[in-house]
Amino acid sequence: MTSGSKAKSLKELKKSGYQVVGVREEIRRNLIGKLVAGEALFPGIIGYEGTVIPEVQNAILAGQDIILLGERGQAKSRLIRAMVSLLDEEIPYIAGCEINDNPFAPICSACHEKIAEMGDEVAIAWLPREARYAEKLATPDIAVADLIGEVDPIKVAEGRYLSDELTVHYGLIPRTNRGIFCINELPDLAERIQVSLFNLMEEKDIQIKGYRIRLPLDVYLVASANPEDYTNRGRIITPLKDRYGAQIRTHYPKLQEDEIRIIDQEVMVFPDMASTVIVPVYMKEIIAEITSLARRSGDINQRSGVSVRVSIANYESMISNAYRRRIQHQEEKVVPRISDLAAIVPSTMGKIEMETLDDGREVRILEELTKKAVLNIFGRYIDADELEDIIEGFEEGMVVETGSDRPSSEYVSLLGEIEGFDEPIKRLGADNTHELIASAMEFILEGLHLKRRLNKDRVEGRYHYRT
Repeated sequence: MTSGSKAKSLKELKKSGYQVVGVREEIRRNLIGKLVAGEALFPGIIGYEGTVIPEVQNAILAGQDIILLGERGQAKSRLIRAMVSLLDEEIPYIAGCEINDNPFAPICSACHEKIAEMGDEVAIAWLPREARYAEKLATPDIAVADLIGEVDPIKVAEGRYLSDELTVHYGLIPRTNRGIFCINELPDLAERIQVSLFNLMEEKDIQIKGYRIRLPLDVYLVASANPEDYTNRGRIITPLKDRYGAQIRTHYPKLQEDEIRIIDQEVMVFPDMASTVIVPVYMKEIIAEITSLARRSGDINQRSGVSVRVSIANYESMISNAYRRRIQHQEEKVVPRISDLAAIVPSTMGKIEMETLDDGREVRILEELTKKAVLNIFGRYIDADELEDIIEGFEEGMVVETGSDRPSSEYVSLLGEIEGFDEPIKRLGADNTHELIASAMEFILEGLHLKRRLNKDRVEGRYHYRT
């Protein structure tokens, strides 16, 4: 039905032949349509193609409410919000209704009165899909009134009786009738509040105070939860968990390529960065590898997880340090180097929890993870045994100084002093600009150091490589 031909009254809606379906049937129908057409589902969700997304599809096809269970930074909320795309573009409801009543089968007293008074001349409004989604973060101060509803004292003061259903002020869930409602961090919801959801999920109605009313709401309920919450802060009570049809486990990216795709998708990009920032692939891989190693480190609390936000923030910090160098030396391009990795300490420390509380040990653990990440990535690109010409140059007494504040032109001048750099730099795709050459040289030097072919000393914020 086009915008120009949309029904404006119940009479016109009936004449149009429009059929109202339940929200579960609507989502299921639209999912089937997208699958048949081969359309991309949940754009922006990376790494779940063979795991989480098929399980979500199964739950939707079965009409089941869903709990997404996973550590922080696993795109749970984003996936839930993406489900809005499975709703119809817009649906009709009785104009002015607080709970988006189905025009053909209203459930609230106010709409019953309207139809009794006006019949088929009742006005119809159209609700867009974006307005059919609501979410609530579970916090200790949430009351039943917030989710379900409460008696409105102002309506009582206006002269209505307490027994009058019209004195009710509806909560978030009734106001999301015929839509999707999400509770984030469900275990943090007080157990007595969780109990209030029982009727909604099983009998498909709600109870407000002592009213003898029945509101058969049509709401698709989705929740997110962190496994750590089951033991640390709260729990999902068993009867409520039993009422959710599917509990789906999310996870961190299993492939490094997926982690990098997420970084590229989520990184903050300012207008002046688009044409100036060049990040070598090996530097992206190092950032992703640091996070991957952190997720397997015994020194880091794995119950709280190591979010993808660690990779994103570290990537941004590394670029920012390189950008500062560009300003300082008026360079043309922003190309991060190994020495820029020192800038990731602040962006990492606030996002991981260490198993030990020893003062200063956190930084040492991160430094070790960074070294191991550089070593792993170096081994993918270069065989240290093929760099004997470079090592011979150092054996003759050469000392190379590096640092994040050193201009790229100084690195280029070293190419004439040390033989053997040309081929590996070309292999790294870095032979066309001074900034790329400087980044490649630091990568090669650090790789040789970690392979125990060169020594490295730190002197006043800079690094000296020598034999």
